[in-house]
Amino acid sequence: QVQLVESGGGLVQAGGSLRLSCGASGRTFMTLAMGWFRQAPGKEREFVAAASWSGSSTDYADSVKGRFTISRDNAKNTAYLQMNSLKPEDTAVYYCAADGAGIRTVRAGRSDYWGQGTQVTVSS
Repeated sequence: QVQLVESGGGLVQAGGSLRLSCGASGRTFMTLAMGWFRQAPGKEREFVAAASWSGSSTDYADSVKGRFTISRDNAKNTAYLQMNSLKPEDTAVYYCAADGAGIRTVRAGRSDYWGQGTQVTVSS
């Protein structure tokens, strides 16, 4: 079993930055591919970014490419999502996801493990 805890959400003005963190426990972190999803009110959950166990392979939704960066520190059992040039449409609850099957499984939203989410609100 893996426990994921997100942090770092908050209120920021458009054009600003936030860094989300996802701490993992319960399983060797290096065996997990990690990812981030988001869900805005009234919308379905959508993929944001994913990283392989080593961090050498990453994937992004087109809507965040060039603005968001996913990374991980395996020594700290933590994954990050650096969000720059934030827009009001980035407002959502952001969820961390993890799975031992690899980045494709995470990317597809089929992760076994999910966090509780952290709210990100971008004001115009």
